[in-house]
Amino acid sequence: MTDEAANRGMEGPRPRVRTPCIGVCSTGIGDTVCRGCKRFSHEVIDWNAYSEAEKTIVDRRLAAFLATCVANKFRILDRSLLEWQLSVQLVRHNPDHDPYCWLFALLKAGASQIDDPEAFGFEVLPEWHSCSLGELRDRIDHEFWLLSVAHYERYLATPDLFRDAEGAAWV
Repeated sequence: MTDEAANRGMEGPRPRVRTPCIGVCSTGIGDTVCRGCKRFSHEVIDWNAYSEAEKTIVDRRLAAFLATCVANKFRILDRSLLEWQLSVQLVRHNPDHDPYCWLFALLKAGASQIDDPEAFGFEVLPEWHSCSLGELRDRIDHEFWLLSVAHYERYLATPDLFRDAEGAAWV
């Protein structure tokens, strides 16, 4: 099956997956998970050789992890208002990602310039009211990296816990 055929769904072909690289790669200094884009070192190295289907798998994992981390600190009140603000503020975001990923893109673009989160369609969860939006953005970025590291260590760096040394499944 070709990449194009693999990527076709009921809605037609998907757009090409953009690289998640943000130009702050730490895999070159020995990190197994990049502190910038949160991809695994082998994904950074092999990205250009990946099919669109493989890139989509990585993109979906990263978006799910990021959305989880953001949703632990914020609640989106008005998705349409958030989307409108992203458009007005010219904040680049992936419309196919979860709105919590959009919120993180907004915070990266200008957390210090947001005085009234509700005017942007979101609120800070009560347990995080003592933190500034900039502090929350930085915490989320760190938690996103920790979640990616934990995933790498559990599923890639650790031998399969459900198979014996020869690779046979335990019964």
